[in-house]
Amino acid sequence: MSTTTSLATPIPTPPPAGISVEERESMRRQGVLLTSLNEIYNWGRTNSIWPLQFGLACCAIEMIAAAAARFDIARFGAEIFRASPRQADLMIVNGTVTKKMAPQVIRLWNQMGEPKFAIAMGACAISGGPFKQGYNVLKGLDRYIPIDLYIPGCPPRPESVQYAFLQLREKIYAQTEERKALRKESGA
Repeated sequence: MSTTTSLATPIPTPPPAGISVEERESMRRQGVLLTSLNEIYNWGRTNSIWPLQFGLACCAIEMIAAAAARFDIARFGAEIFRASPRQADLMIVNGTVTKKMAPQVIRLWNQMGEPKFAIAMGACAISGGPFKQGYNVLKGLDRYIPIDLYIPGCPPRPESVQYAFLQLREKIYAQTEERKALRKESGA
């Protein structure tokens, strides 16, 4: 059994209550689409991730390459790099974060609206990279903002960025499913 994930793996959606999977498939073949508002909401959130446009060091070049035509993260709904943190929902911290730069990164994180996600890209953002002995480099950004995903490497390849987007989509979908389960338990 293979443990690798295809880049085109669809996110599974459960059938609506009261309709079996076979009935749903037969109706789909006839041109009838059955869905719920929650499924449309989940689909919209998982397919429209807007990253914040900024780069700190050499990992930014790999992030730019992931957005270019060869790797094309647009198929994951992330082609719009936002220039304003108020319009973004994903912060990709790529590169060396110094103690002088940390307050600005934290300010950008605080200005982003909820729900928001963070990816630490590269060895420097994750653990300080080759600058571990330096007094001015942070030993990892996860001490200052909550990091959802880590992309290891120095610098990581654009394929790693694509895989991180797939993992983030699954995480977003799981959050909406958890929220739906909590609403059912509370009776709302």
